[in-house]
Amino acid sequence: MDVLRTPDDQFINLPNWDLTPNYIDDLAGYENLRVHFIDEGPKNAERVFLCLHGQPTWSYLYRKMIPEFVASGARVIAPDWLGFGRSDKPLSDDTYGFNFHRNMMIAFVQALNLRNITLVVQDWGGLLGLTLPQEFPNRVSRLLVMNTTIAIGTPAGKGFNDWRAYNKANPDMNIAGLMARSTPILSKAEIAAYGAPFPDVTYKAGVRRFPDMVMTSTKMEGVDVSKQAVNFYQNDWQGDSFMAIGMQDPVLGPPVMNWLKGIINKCPEPLTVAEAGHFVQEWGGPIATAAMKHWGDI
Repeated sequence: MDVLRTPDDQFINLPNWDLTPNYIDDLAGYENLRVHFIDEGPKNAERVFLCLHGQPTWSYLYRKMIPEFVASGARVIAPDWLGFGRSDKPLSDDTYGFNFHRNMMIAFVQALNLRNITLVVQDWGGLLGLTLPQEFPNRVSRLLVMNTTIAIGTPAGKGFNDWRAYNKANPDMNIAGLMARSTPILSKAEIAAYGAPFPDVTYKAGVRRFPDMVMTSTKMEGVDVSKQAVNFYQNDWQGDSFMAIGMQDPVLGPPVMNWLKGIINKCPEPLTVAEAGHFVQEWGGPIATAAMKHWGDI
């Protein structure tokens, strides 16, 4: 497998990001592929927040939430999917698939032996991550869900179809430009930080693949396990949940999130963030605080 690794100098002096990088390169089935993750807070903490990003971002997306979780005494793990952030980036688009990513995260959780997990998800972090609790019913105890869904092979609507078409027409996507347009509150330095992992088009195979992987047909990879997840949340999930919705999201906004709320057993009324768009973590400090107050962590 041909693999690229973003040079370390791409990550120098990123704003509000002085966290130590950690790496693991011996995950079962992914030997010699290096996965990057942030690991903050006490290693023996009772609670673990596992924060999963989506497309086209990386763990930097959680920089406003990580300090809030750590301040509560928890351990916080924020990995980069393969193809993103400081994780290795296989060159071939064909490498990336639903099971490629999902099985990596299963191996990651097992390798770090994470328990009492609060799963924090958005975008593809949720499409993939929300299928993990059924795999680890004794490891995942809570959900913090933001602007995501579980894809079960149904059409996703015009907003997503337009996004998929845009992605297909722009294989060398201007990631910094996309973040600037979608999240106007970002500074120029923050915008650049989102583009830092991707020096040129050869690093963007993982980014390109995610929109085409969304299961909008019942024949697509990941549909079966996602349908199992829906059944799990409706009938077997007994954990606690908290949901926050960026109300300006044109694709994974209120209608989709309300559908998801109806699936998750005992999910409380969502926290709505009126000014937030798809990348709701950029408003994430108060969201983290609200969730932990809801659960009694603080």
